[in-house]
Amino acid sequence: IRKYGFHGTSHRYVSRKAIEMLDKPAEQAKIITCHLGNGCSITAVKGGKSVDTSMGLTPLEGLMMGTRSGDMDPAIPLFLIKELGMSADEVEKTLNKQSGFRGICGKADVRDIERLAREGDENCTLALNMFSYRVARYIGSYAMVMNGVDAIVFTGGIGEHGAAMRARILQNANYLGLDIDPNKNERSEADITTDASKVRVFVIPTDEEWVIASDTGRLVEEARGLDSKRAALVK
Repeated sequence: IRKYGFHGTSHRYVSRKAIEMLDKPAEQAKIITCHLGNGCSITAVKGGKSVDTSMGLTPLEGLMMGTRSGDMDPAIPLFLIKELGMSADEVEKTLNKQSGFRGICGKADVRDIERLAREGDENCTLALNMFSYRVARYIGSYAMVMNGVDAIVFTGGIGEHGAAMRARILQNANYLGLDIDPNKNERSEADITTDASKVRVFVIPTDEEWVIASDTGRLVEEARGLDSKRAALVK
């Protein structure tokens, strides 16, 4: 059983863009990329290479998401089977389709959840607090893993457009020397930190299609090169 991780093309794209925006050699850069949408994952990128990512064998590990539970006690599925009489298929469906935001407050779209939270819905407020706490926990642990962080990147639907959620996630990040500019954050600018901030926070729209096309082009060229070498050897 292997840890695969997911959203790799997204993390690779935005981490490379972040390196370009930092005034630091790529091999020295320490970046935490947060792909936050209906599916969510976080990756620690050190020297241009992923050193850890929140998803595992399946996308179920890691952050709570629109309908996925995220990290939990591994005995919970056994409890559901033994104590509640659920089948393995029912447990799988529950954890992947009926948990996360939907399981906590009945909604999966963060825009709806934030609106209802403003109107006083306690379950929606709870869901937002749970999500922001878990994202912050991963950011903190990855900063420790890399012995520091130069930039935190937000991408995906929530990451790119959720100014309130970004503020929630980073509200306790002062210890990192991170200082958010509220006006820049509201406008979702490329860099939402103040000039004095020691850690940059970037909002970068992802482009997974570009990564796929670029990799495909590279592999085709490599294959053509190998074919040319084989033809030369045959001659």
